[in-house]
Amino acid sequence: MRQIREQDQWLAQVKEAPLEPELPIVDPHHHLWDTPGNRYFLDQLLEDTNSGHNVVATVFLQCGAMYRADGPEELRPVGETEFVNGVAAQSASGIYGPMRACLGIAGHADLMLGAAVGGVLDAHQEAAPRRFRGIRHITAWDPHEEVHNFAGCFKGMMGDSRFREGAKELIKRGMTFDAFFYHPQIPELTDFARALPDLTIILDHFGGPMAVGPYAGKQAEIFQQWKRDMAELARCPNVNVKIGGLNMPLNGFGWHKNALPPTSEELAKATRDYYLHTIDCFGPQRCMFESNFPVDKISCSYGVLWNAFKRIASGFSADDKTALFSGCANRVYGLGL
Repeated sequence: MRQIREQDQWLAQVKEAPLEPELPIVDPHHHLWDTPGNRYFLDQLLEDTNSGHNVVATVFLQCGAMYRADGPEELRPVGETEFVNGVAAQSASGIYGPMRACLGIAGHADLMLGAAVGGVLDAHQEAAPRRFRGIRHITAWDPHEEVHNFAGCFKGMMGDSRFREGAKELIKRGMTFDAFFYHPQIPELTDFARALPDLTIILDHFGGPMAVGPYAGKQAEIFQQWKRDMAELARCPNVNVKIGGLNMPLNGFGWHKNALPPTSEELAKATRDYYLHTIDCFGPQRCMFESNFPVDKISCSYGVLWNAFKRIASGFSADDKTALFSGCANRVYGLGL
């Protein structure tokens, strides 16, 4: 993988003027972290969001950053919420401009704790009472050794009674659940959503369509099954979808391997069918464009990515565009915009 400076130089080879620059955007999915050779804090986020698009607010999503180094294991993820709430306070000062970063925060709590997870959720809420909205508990698991399984994930996790007991604690508190896994697991989320109809669920990254390992070279076949699974999931009214996050290496488009980064036209052409099918199934009111930055920055710049979204949505009405670019995120995460 390229180092940060080299990556920025690579991305700088393709620059575009923003399309529809006045259209308000709420970016409902980005991260902040500081790992060796890879720092993405408020200043880097602002460099991206100030690329010409009208980004009015963002939502931070769990990524394992700044967990507490000690104390009870189950409470260590609260450190991430404490950290992000501080960043949000920086942004809310207005010193950095009108955009409100991390207006909503989705952290992590281990739903496998069952009912005991309630105490962890309350600790998150106490750490960011104005901004904490819910959690993401990644359940990405695949039987093939070539596919990365996230720590603690296992087959059928969303069907486990302890996991579902923990999810009920979210319902009691009116909190959201972000789901990330791999595309063969979409039916598991459908079953989970039907079992917990009062839980507000957000599916991240289209359900993780893969094109690596045993799935490489099978995108056309996988896409057809993915379409059927997404159509069935859409029958669950408590499920919303983040439409984005398709530019990771696991998705198989390989943008990061090219001499030049993709243009917005290239991105839109290659990925449009995923977006249009999802919007057709769920409706614009239940879909929200997401950047997934800085993860997707491996493939494209922030400005180019949002231009691609605008190209994909070019045929939609003004009301539908509002829903896709800000309205759904505002409603689901209760941002009060």
